[in-house]
Amino acid sequence: MSETVFDNLRRAILDYDGDAAEEWARKAVEEKLEPAGAMEVLTDAIRQVGEGFAREELWLPDLVGAAEAFTRAIPVLEERLASMGRERDVLGKVVIGTVAADIHDIGKNMVRIFLTAEGFDVHDLGVNVAAETFLEAVKEHEPDILAMSALLTLTAVQQKAVILALEAEGLRDMVKVMVGGGAVTAEFARMVGADGYDPTAIGAVQVARRLVGA
Repeated sequence: MSETVFDNLRRAILDYDGDAAEEWARKAVEEKLEPAGAMEVLTDAIRQVGEGFAREELWLPDLVGAAEAFTRAIPVLEERLASMGRERDVLGKVVIGTVAADIHDIGKNMVRIFLTAEGFDVHDLGVNVAAETFLEAVKEHEPDILAMSALLTLTAVQQKAVILALEAEGLRDMVKVMVGGGAVTAEFARMVGADGYDPTAIGAVQVARRLVGA
């Protein structure tokens, strides 16, 4: 029975079917299947879509559709784990957000979903996040990684402002900083003093794994 449920769960992600993804996740719970196994199926499926996107075999709507299906299924399984007194294995903690004066969130959301799929505990601050809010979140959550996104050239400089604020508060050595978004390049990332950068969501996950030594 587990193979049928897991196969259908995988297919729901690959078909970008959020209703089916949630339904089969609930079926896994009803059948008392191992939630960690179901999560692994979800992770493998979303990774497959991400890799297809990276190879330019799939397009942004494919990535978004798979991500939306994933976000429908994963809370069902997390709730089941919690009811069993267990938690997901966590690779590290990440605070993520789009910088001040920038309201673009597609890229940021993709990175969040792929990080979650890989086992990171992600706290999403949303968009138009002020430097002070990033600092407060670093103090509150004590993350391994602070990830910032900026689509616009005019707003990308806010990433440097946040890094300078971390330094001023004596927090810079406590957290690794990843930057990304349409306005960001590897050269820019080096210039602002970031620890990691990748132009793709799937690549950002590999950077995050490297930064936490996973």
